[in-house]
Formats: sequence, C-alpha cells, structure tokens
Amino acid sequence: MRTAPTILHLDMDAFFASAEQASKPSLRGKAVVVGGLGPRGVVATASYEARVFGVNSAMPMAQARRRAPNAAYLVPRFGLYREVSEQVMALLRALSPLVEPLSLDEAFVDLEAGGTAWDEASARLAGVKLRADIRAVTGLTGSVGLAASKMLAKIASEQAKPDGLVLIEPGTERALLGPMSVRTLPGVGPATGDHLRRAGITTVEELAEAGEDELVRLLGKAHGHALFAMALAHDERPVVAERETKSVSVEDTYDVDIHDRVRVELEVQRLADRCVRRLRGAGLSGRTIVLKVRRYDFSTLTRSETLRGPTDDPGVVREAAARLLEGVDTTGGVRLLGVGVSGLADYTQEDLFAQAQAAAVGEPTAEEHAAEEPADMAAEAEPAAPAERRWPSGHDVTHAEYGHGWVQGSGLGRVTVRFETPYSGPGRVRTFRTDDPQLEPADPLPLVERRPEDPGGLPAGPGSPGPDAGAWDRGSTGREPEGAGGQASSEPARRPKSRSGGGGDATSRP
Repeated sequence: MRTAPTILHLDMDAFFASAEQASKPSLRGKAVVVGGLGPRGVVATASYEARVFGVNSAMPMAQARRRAPNAAYLVPRFGLYREVSEQVMALLRALSPLVEPLSLDEAFVDLEAGGTAWDEASARLAGVKLRADIRAVTGLTGSVGLAASKMLAKIASEQAKPDGLVLIEPGTERALLGPMSVRTLPGVGPATGDHLRRAGITTVEELAEAGEDELVRLLGKAHGHALFAMALAHDERPVVAERETKSVSVEDTYDVDIHDRVRVELEVQRLADRCVRRLRGAGLSGRTIVLKVRRYDFSTLTRSETLRGPTDDPGVVREAAARLLEGVDTTGGVRLLGVGVSGLADYTQEDLFAQAQAAAVGEPTAEEHAAEEPADMAAEAEPAAPAERRWPSGHDVTHAEYGHGWVQGSGLGRVTVRFETPYSGPGRVRTFRTDDPQLEPADPLPLVERRPEDPGGLPAGPGSPGPDAGAWDRGSTGREPEGAGGQASSEPARRPKSRSGGGGDATSRP
C-alpha cells in the first residue's frame, strides 16, 4: 500500500461558470448559471456567487431562476471548455504519464510515476506549482487534493474548494474520515445511504465499527467488502491513464412533448446521423444500436439490436434505430429521445451482402446515396426563405463597427450584445436586429492574452495574475498562506539526483 501522498486529484472550480466569468468582465463576481435555458433545461454549473442562493448543478433551470432571478443565465460553449480542458490536461501530463481524466474539469495524477513527487514535501510543492501554472495558462483556478489513494485525494480536493490545496498526511486518514457522512465514500449514493441510515449507520466511523460481516449482510458481498475497506481508508485502485470508451450516444430533451409519430421518426433519424458523426470522429464503429425513449410520464424505455459486425454506416444505424422505434408506443407523447452505439471497435465490417444486392439491381450504396442526395435535392427544391438567425445567450459575436462581444439576450426580432473581451473592462451594451448584416457569430477568444512572441502560453502584461497570486494553501493543520511554497513554485518539484540516479532531470516542465 502506498504511504506517501503522491496521488493528486484536480478539480477545476465551477469550471463552466468560471470560464464564462473570465471571458466576460461584466460578470466577474456576479451570479452566473450555465445550462439549458429551455423549460426543461437543467443547470450544468453555477458560480459560487449563484450557489449562495441555493443554485446547484443538475437542478431544473426553472427552479434555479426562482432562486436567483437576477443571475446571468448562459448557454454552454463546449468548444471553449474543451480547449481550456486540453490546456489543463497538458499541464497534468507534464507532471506524470499516468493521468486519469474523469471529465473536462477533473482528473487523477500519479505523481510518483512521473518522478515529480516521492514524499510529503515534494508532493505539496508539485501541487502548489500546478495551481500556479493553471492560473497562468488559463486564468482559472483549480482545487488540489493530495493523498496516498484516489479516494482520499478526491476527498481532500473537496475540502480544498474553492481555490485551495489540502494534503492528507499519512497516518491521519482514519481520524479524518471517521466523522464524515457515509455519502462521502465512492459508491454510496442516495439509495445506499438511506439503507445504511435505516440500519443506524450514518458516519464512516460507524461503518467501520459495524464490521465487515454486517456490511456484507446489509449490502451484499462485493459492495460490503469494498465499503468496509474504504471505511478503514484502504483504497488500492491505481491511476489508469487510458479509459476505454464503452459507447457513443446522443440525446435531446424537447421543450414540448412530441406527439406526432412522423416527427418522432424524423428525430430518431436525425439523432442516428449525429451519433454516427460522433462515432466517426472518434475513429470507432460499433455492433449494438441502442434507442432511448423517455415518455410523457417520465417512464424511460431502452431498446437495442446487435448487428453481425461493427459498422459506422449512417444508413445501417438509421435503419436499426427505426426498427427499434417500431416496438415503442409513443402515443402519449415523448419528452426525450436518444440513439447510441456500443460494442465498439476500431474497424468496420461492411454489410457485403447488402452492397452486393444493391450492385446487382443497380442501386447506389448507402454511402453513394448520401453523397448524391444534396445535389438531387438542390436541383428539385424551391429556393427556401432564409431561416431567422439564432443568437444563444452567452455566445460570441463580432460586429463590423463595435468589434467582439457576447449575446446578453434575444427575442422579438432583436438581439442585445455587450461588447467586451476577456482582456478589457466591462463593455457597453447595444441592441440590433437579429438579421443585422454587420453582426456575425464569432469564435471564443482565449481567456488569457498571449504575447505573439511567446509560444509557451504565459500571460502578457503587468496586470496578469502572478503565480498563485493571493491564493491560500490549506494543509491538514489548518489554513495558512503559501509562504515559502510560492517561492519554490518557480521550479517544478524534482527528486534529488543523489536519490534518483539522475532521474530528476527526466521530470518534465509544464
């Protein structure tokens, strides 16, 4: 069992909302809620200012608006979030080859595997420097937990939030875990927590005192053994660098229930095409097609069909999804539809029989038909009236006269834009017609301004935040300024050559 606190867990602070605040000077320090803005939308992330009003992730957006009516409500910009996430993950991979991403804003790192840390002091130094580098490269903050296991490192990062660092010293784990709720442990959700509560077990200490046999009796063999080990602060799970993708899927929730069967069928075909595009983008194919239907009464049905071999043919996926839909009653209305592909492989097995049959009768294959369809439709279709342009709240725009800005809101043929950039002060607001030819959608700007001559991605200008400026380090003995840690963070933590045989020189610099 590992004894040094060399497992690091990073969790970016209110990631989506923080990225929006960094991008929009007028929203800094204010309540920001990111998520679906329709009647059935849910909160993806709320800023800490919004959380004061009781707004949390996964909350229905309608409930969030009641609790924080004056917050800024924005549509997610996943392209920006992915770009920032890639910058953060690059910093983590510079620390170690063993990085296990859990989501865009969260990951485990095995510092010992990268020679970056080998004891408490070097682990703390690596954590301090990582936080400084993240702030310098992205302008955002992240909370870091350091411990001897993944479970404890994640608990430590939760204690560090927001914008802190907590290291759990070896030998203090049991005392730390004891008074915590059983819900703190991985795998203990609402149902398991309620089951344990009815048995008189609410804290981790009570879980350990109950004994392994009692937990096996209550929860079953596998879950009982695992939970007892975690209650004793034992967690042997390694950091796994590559997590195999098990499925690719897309789904849509509709603001109004769909009752028209033809519309449902068209939506399933559209989702199948989107799913295949995502599948191909990942260089994968799959054997099992999955259809998900959530009906008006919230009942959710899942149907699947397994093909003879893996495919990434949109025609095959569309046909399979259509067959699955035939067995689902949608007369009461549908609120959500989804199409997925599982049983993934990195090759395809074409339907040779179908292709041979098509060739025998002179019909185009699915691929050829897809390639020819736009030209045929263009020749036959009447010129269509241009669709009204949509301006999602929070998304970037540029105006020929006023420059870069973002959409504050739109409706009734008007769109309101605030003109500002991540590097300016709060900007002015102007309103335009939605069809104004001078107004165009734009790509997000980097959150930190770069020097043209600086390929390393360091921030420019004297006003940029310095390494971990104003941050605090919360250790296991309390909350105290980072002090010497800030001075030491100008260089990455390195193992002395006398202890590593020169291995310290192999440590990568973020």
